[in-house]
Amino acid sequence: MAEIIRAENSGFCFGVKQAIEKTEQQIYNNKDKKIYTCGPLIHNQFVIDHLASQGVGIIYEPEQAQRGDVVIVRSHGETKRFFDDAAKKGLEVVDATCPFVNKIHQLVYEAHKQGKKIVIVGDRAHPEVTGINGWCDNTALIVNSKEEADAIMGENLFLVCQTTIKKELLDEIIQVVKSKNMEMEINNTICNATKERQESCEQLSKKVEAMVIVGGKNSSNTRKLYEISKKNCNNSFFIENIKDLPLKQLRKCNKIGVAAGASTPECVIKEVIANMSEMITNEKNSMEDFMDEIDASLRLPRTGEIVDGKVHQVTDREVIVNMGCKKDGILPVEEITLEEGQKLTDLFKEGDEIQAKVIKTDDGDGGILLSKKKLEINEHWNEINEALENKTIITVKVVKQVNGGVIAAYKEVTGFIPLSQLSDKFVENADEFMGQTLDVKVTRVDQKRGRAVFSHKIVLNEEKQKKIAAIWEGLHVDDIVEGTVMRFTDYGAFVDLGGIDGLLHISEISWGKLKHPQEVLQIGDTVKVKILSMNEEKGKISLGLKQTIPEPWSVIDEKYEVGQVVSGKVVQIKEYGAFVELEPGLDGLVHISEVAHKRVTNIADELSIGQEAQAKILEIDRERKRISLSIKETLDAADETVFEEPAEDAE
Repeated sequence: MAEIIRAENSGFCFGVKQAIEKTEQQIYNNKDKKIYTCGPLIHNQFVIDHLASQGVGIIYEPEQAQRGDVVIVRSHGETKRFFDDAAKKGLEVVDATCPFVNKIHQLVYEAHKQGKKIVIVGDRAHPEVTGINGWCDNTALIVNSKEEADAIMGENLFLVCQTTIKKELLDEIIQVVKSKNMEMEINNTICNATKERQESCEQLSKKVEAMVIVGGKNSSNTRKLYEISKKNCNNSFFIENIKDLPLKQLRKCNKIGVAAGASTPECVIKEVIANMSEMITNEKNSMEDFMDEIDASLRLPRTGEIVDGKVHQVTDREVIVNMGCKKDGILPVEEITLEEGQKLTDLFKEGDEIQAKVIKTDDGDGGILLSKKKLEINEHWNEINEALENKTIITVKVVKQVNGGVIAAYKEVTGFIPLSQLSDKFVENADEFMGQTLDVKVTRVDQKRGRAVFSHKIVLNEEKQKKIAAIWEGLHVDDIVEGTVMRFTDYGAFVDLGGIDGLLHISEISWGKLKHPQEVLQIGDTVKVKILSMNEEKGKISLGLKQTIPEPWSVIDEKYEVGQVVSGKVVQIKEYGAFVELEPGLDGLVHISEVAHKRVTNIADELSIGQEAQAKILEIDRERKRISLSIKETLDAADETVFEEPAEDAE
């Protein structure tokens, strides 16, 4: 019998828990403010998607947020410059840096001030290492192997390490340093939780036939667990969720270990274990035993079984049935459907073959109580079998909660729905399903033992696929559709089109140039977009927002004419003049000679980026798409004021 063992130390560490709790607190307390994390809060897509659904966006620089916005520093920490820039920007910073990482920041900051040369052992591409380096003005020497350690030179060295590295790596690098007789102050800053997690993973991997490591593909500490496991157990598998489970390989193993990274949610770990238990084990929590527990909770032993036998004796009140066991079956007249005036002796005679259902294992006189009426339920079983064969949907009602799932009734027949099949999401407690009517598919039938297994999850997944297919069928290139802005990336925004997401690339948002989608859009905005391209096989849709409004030059004659006085924002300054944006995608040039009535030698003395100015249109060159403007034409000769200073808090 297969056994699933979970590593003693696995799942969320203290730092990750703290970061998530602080983020959830901000969501609850700041419903009217925009909330961002600086980079993904943790390396787990499940958590990132969950936060995005609650309106938490992601930025990478303070400049991407606006004054008053809430920005959460993730557990990996940030550079000193980030905190300084955020303060200047007027952002509300919530520091969720892991306490162990924060301690490293302080050590490095003080050592750097004392003139010491900082050495960081870790992955230079990891955000934690990037943050640490930012507390010594990015002057640290970063090493991640014995070979790189050979390049360490100098005196007064101060060594720290990434909290999630393997201790073996730190020991190897320390040996290299000692062999070169260099003076170095060594600080072992590996997190205790990381060490314990790695040790428990290593111990477990030596005892099992297969190891399943659960965590995000970008999680450094999870990948190290996989590397540790692989050394001791060839059958080691790195998965993000139940979709990645290699069930075919795991079915061959009798003892399976499970370990998880510091950023893996408890619900994901439990779901993985529950799925393996259901699919590949014969232990107490396997499907077979779940079904046995139904018997234990609802019926006495053998109750509900359909039995065959021969009629031994017939009286006016009962039929005695020989079933080939020590006890005879008793079929009372009350459990037989008789027509008016009909007697038992009219229906049965000695030696007749008979089939009945056990309704009680002891009738009080040592016999087994049988029922023919209960066999009428066979029609319902036939319907269930037909539903299994044809893969059709039936409707059941949840009537009772049992260990590992619920009991659901289809007419007079009851079946089992495992927790993992109640929903297309992880279910830890079935209370909310009690009394509900659910559409299910039949996945298993054992009529003789009175057992059936149903799945509501299959129906939900099929409905979801049908809905997605219908959405794809209803969409066409060049259609204008309505959607909701769900989340941002540096390169654009994802828009929900009613069940599937499309990418609105930053270059397709505005006719003008943007640095970030947030300059135009907000999470939750309803927008009308044009479908630019579709690839159903890859599940990708490209969208355009600017295409829903005319390109400025295509309607230039409708809005602008020579001699017209217009207002705009200075967006670019050159030696020969300044470009003024009249609207997104439409700029005009104010030549240096047209800035003021006086002679202007340095245009920057008169105009600044971002400031408003009025100008007269001198020429519109439609063929070359150029507009010539004059500011001085809007001014009196004696008035050399070109523009107004912007408000002090303008961003």
